[in-house]
Amino acid sequence: MMGPEQERAAAIIAAARGWIGTPYRHQASLKGVGADCLGLVRGVWREVMGGEPEQPPAYAPGWAEEGGTEAMAEAARRHLTEVPYTEYQAGDVLLFRWRAHLPAKHAGISSGGASMIHAQEGVAVTEIALSQWWLRHLAFAFRFPHGRR
Repeated sequence: MMGPEQERAAAIIAAARGWIGTPYRHQASLKGVGADCLGLVRGVWREVMGGEPEQPPAYAPGWAEEGGTEAMAEAARRHLTEVPYTEYQAGDVLLFRWRAHLPAKHAGISSGGASMIHAQEGVAVTEIALSQWWLRHLAFAFRFPHGRR
């Protein structure tokens, strides 16, 4: 029998796996039609939590380099619970930065163990291994809140 934490993680992972195969589309969040990494997280939120808590502003592919602020992490902090990135668990949202001096600009959802579900330019939503490369670029981890909103 699963406890509430495990049930919530299982629901998040099941929702995210339902997006596998969705083509990559910048700024999109429609299962089976198109999603980027943020769109995937937004879509899973809608399925698990209900309505989105806020609409993201329009963003260009290089938006994080332009502003220099941790906009994605700051938005996550408004709606998710930050946990130490070294202690992420299945169902957590993971944020990555490409270089140490740049803000985080990629998101995925941990599917347990050393794997995640994410959308990356040029690739449909997929589940991949969290290789050492990904783990070196992991910058933040966030947990979905309890219950529906």
